[in-house]
Amino acid sequence: MDTGHDLDRSDCSIGRSLDLLGEKWTFLVVREAWYGVARFAEFQERLGCARNLLADRLHMLVAEGVLTTEPYREPGSRTRQRYLLTPKGQELLPVLVALREWGDRHLAGPDGPPVRLDHRDCGGRVTLQLRCSEDHLVEGVDDLVPATDRLSSAG
Repeated sequence: MDTGHDLDRSDCSIGRSLDLLGEKWTFLVVREAWYGVARFAEFQERLGCARNLLADRLHMLVAEGVLTTEPYREPGSRTRQRYLLTPKGQELLPVLVALREWGDRHLAGPDGPPVRLDHRDCGGRVTLQLRCSEDHLVEGVDDLVPATDRLSSAG
C-alpha cells in the first residue's frame, strides 16, 4: 500500500495554498468577508489589526482573485472601495468550516463553541463531510490513499 512517504512534495497544492493563505490575518479577513464585512473600516474594527497589515492583506487577496473591489460612496464622502468575495474566495467556505469544526472540537472554551452554522432553508445543523466521487463517506485518514496520477484534461 502506498502510504504517501515517497510522494514528491515539491509540487504540493497544500504548500502553494499555504503560501497564499497560511497567515492568521489573511484567513481572518476571508472569514469577515464571508460574514458580510465589506468596508476597510469594518475589517479593521472587527479584526483589530494594524492598518498597514490589513491593507496589505486586502491588496494581496484582490491581486490573487480571492476578493474583488467595488466602488461605493456615502453622502458627503469620497468614493471608497468595498471588498467582496469572488467565486474563488467563496470556494474557501469548506476550509473555513473545517477550521471552525476542528476548533470547536479541540479548542472551545468552557461554554462550548461560540458559533454554529444552520442551513437557511431547513434550520438543520451544517457539518462538513468528505465524500469520494462514488458518494462514499470518508470517515478518516485511514480511508484515504495518496495517488500520484495527474488529472487529465482530456475528456
